[in-house]
Amino acid sequence: MEQIVKIIIAIFWYLFFVKIFLFWLWLWQLKNYHLGRFKAHFEAQKIKKLMAAWYRVKLPLATKKTIFIAGLWFVLQGAFFWLIFSQSDSAFRLLILLWLFFLPIITSVFILIFQIPAWLWQIYMMKKAQAKRAQFKNLTVIAITGSYGKTTTKDFLSAMLSEKFSVLATEKNINAEIGIAQTILHKLKPEHQVLIAEVGAYQRGKIKQVCAMLQPQIGILTGINEQHLATFGSQKNIIKAKFELIEALPEQGTAILNGDDEKLSISNLPRTVRSAHCNSFGIKQFSKNLQVKSKIFCSSETKADFWAEDIKIEKEKISFTALSQDGDQARFAINLIGRQNIINVLMAAAVAKTLGLTMAEIALAGQKIRSHSLKQGISGLNILDYTYSANPSGIIAHLDYLKTAWPQARKIIVMPCLIELGSASKDAHYKIGQAIGQICDLAIITTQDRFKELKQGALGAGLAQDKILLLEKSEQILEKIKATTRPGDIILLESRVPSALLALLQDMNDRSHNATLKNINQFL
Repeated sequence: MEQIVKIIIAIFWYLFFVKIFLFWLWLWQLKNYHLGRFKAHFEAQKIKKLMAAWYRVKLPLATKKTIFIAGLWFVLQGAFFWLIFSQSDSAFRLLILLWLFFLPIITSVFILIFQIPAWLWQIYMMKKAQAKRAQFKNLTVIAITGSYGKTTTKDFLSAMLSEKFSVLATEKNINAEIGIAQTILHKLKPEHQVLIAEVGAYQRGKIKQVCAMLQPQIGILTGINEQHLATFGSQKNIIKAKFELIEALPEQGTAILNGDDEKLSISNLPRTVRSAHCNSFGIKQFSKNLQVKSKIFCSSETKADFWAEDIKIEKEKISFTALSQDGDQARFAINLIGRQNIINVLMAAAVAKTLGLTMAEIALAGQKIRSHSLKQGISGLNILDYTYSANPSGIIAHLDYLKTAWPQARKIIVMPCLIELGSASKDAHYKIGQAIGQICDLAIITTQDRFKELKQGALGAGLAQDKILLLEKSEQILEKIKATTRPGDIILLESRVPSALLALLQDMNDRSHNATLKNINQFL
């Protein structure tokens, strides 16, 4: 009888440890097996997040890598239990407790060991992709990097260039080295004339490596903020990392830069891209002498090489006149949401014009661009869905859109605290809180990490104490929204909110038109 009880206990602990291992494997996969990103996850509420593996069930995305790692772990853990089962009851219990205590470290080391062959395989794949890219002598390669706006700029540019060229672009939010390499190896065909690649990074040197593979002739720098400061270490490192793209361009290349971004001032630029003089069409302190043939600054705020005038922001449309220094201009009317999209359209349009399209052709192509962020919600509510990711600049831009386009509606924001902002985190959250306090009628924060700073900023800007709440469960959030709103109000969902919330809020009719929608996993 005692032996049977011991077997049952052993099976229970084995399955419990499997659950814990799968949680850590999920988290490492979520952080791209990047030590800096993994460490940044525990910047706040360390104990709670360490204990999360005990009570949360998370499964990693099934890939060849995760299946192999998990399968090997199950076998090795089974061997461990077989060895300790023959021990005395007291020794068995002690070994179980020790295994439980050290499991986060053991599993992390085990998972990271497999990063060595994965890293070698990645280098091999990138070399293969580089060799294949070199065979396409007439291919125009456009690389896009920045702290924000990469995916939208890529999508806009792809839509514009597809009117005249055969275009291949990296899919969705693929921006890591291996994803770009696989795009080249598996999808690049002789008929392609243009390759557009979104390039992301969490540390210096990565963009340089990707550019060695891509050999881009055109580079777009969408903007720089505090995103991933925790992994880069400093704002200067972020700036230097992003400018690796510009430095990688050939002398006959073209650099497209966001002239609205103050962080691209000459005082912040790496010395390798600074100039002794600055000819900037009213953009204060911007360098115009990067070591490339063509340097195009775009601006939605002032005259530049490529700029916008007569801007009009509506609920589901932006319109403006785009002008360039050669006198070409056209009126753009695009089904996009928010002023922040204008600079992305301008940068994409600047590339399209560089490749031979007229402003009128670009404006016509822009009419095909659509935004899928605004959805119909239950009870006549409007849902502004930005649940993939978030950064400080994006959130403030989305709040500004609510203020401009929805003056009569009640405005609610649901968001977690942002991650990987490092030393800038407190200040960034305070500023977001200020914007929330000025614009929103209700704020629901789903994680506690920087709730204090968000609340301080919101209260300081005039939001009532009971209008900024910390709620983690979808049902609680939905109940509060229903009690606060009326038809016609708008809810802004930012970053990884509770996974079931979007499904609960979205109107059934609208949901039927989005059958392929997959909710983002809750990340607390």
